[in-house]
Amino acid sequence: MVRLLAGSASVYAARWQSLLHSIEMMMKTPPGLVRAIGGVGATVARHAGGMGILLWRTLVAFVKGQVSLRDFTGQLFAMGVQSLPLVLVTSILSGIVTSQQGGYQFTGSIPLYVLGSVVTSSVVLELGPVLTAVVVIGRVGARITAELGTMQVSEQIDALYSLGRDPVKVLAAPRILAGMPAMVLLVGISNLVGVLAGMLAARLTVGLGHATFLYGARLFWHSYDFFYSEMKAWAFGLIIPLISVHMGLLTRGGAEGVGRSTTGSVVFMIIAVLVCDALFPPLFLN
Repeated sequence: MVRLLAGSASVYAARWQSLLHSIEMMMKTPPGLVRAIGGVGATVARHAGGMGILLWRTLVAFVKGQVSLRDFTGQLFAMGVQSLPLVLVTSILSGIVTSQQGGYQFTGSIPLYVLGSVVTSSVVLELGPVLTAVVVIGRVGARITAELGTMQVSEQIDALYSLGRDPVKVLAAPRILAGMPAMVLLVGISNLVGVLAGMLAARLTVGLGHATFLYGARLFWHSYDFFYSEMKAWAFGLIIPLISVHMGLLTRGGAEGVGRSTTGSVVFMIIAVLVCDALFPPLFLN
């Protein structure tokens, strides 16, 4: 009994010493590191709060019918139709590259009809939505941030306030609301064109016939895959204009500030899209 108590006491003493050592090491943490971590946390919280308020005001303006239909359709045309050529080029190249890489890997070891499933799943589930989002970030997101940032530093937004007009209703809401349907249409077209380009590349590179390619595509196809891809499109279509508008309205410091804001906005949007893309499989594919 005495030995048991002595052993327990030694265990607790060791744990207490370990706890004291951990506290001592935490006390020795450089103050600069703590300030840096706190600064990052404060920045993230500030941006999250600002975007939350911006989204709420946009939804309120939409529900009350205060968003101009003309501005909405104009932004829908600028985001969707004018981005279509670049999206088509990106989707064609992604389908061709996926087909070529798959054909190289499968030759002699795996039945070639599986290539149809690999190309279709890769394009629809991942490449179509993500590459389309990257194209929209570079072409639309950067433009929105630069436009609103220029209006901010040139005091045009202050002029709207002085005229009694809300910049969120006039400038932000049409862009944010138009981003989601535009992205859905672009991703749908990108998926279709990417699969067709992959099918043509499979015919030219490994001699896989269209019927065999489509057989492999149907063999492992799930109807949910299309809705999964479109859910990504809706999410990306909200993230990109929301961040770009938010960063544009925060711009300060003249032309140099517009450059900094645009660069930060592009980085912010890319990271947000990739993080959102990484969250989709555990949330919607399991």
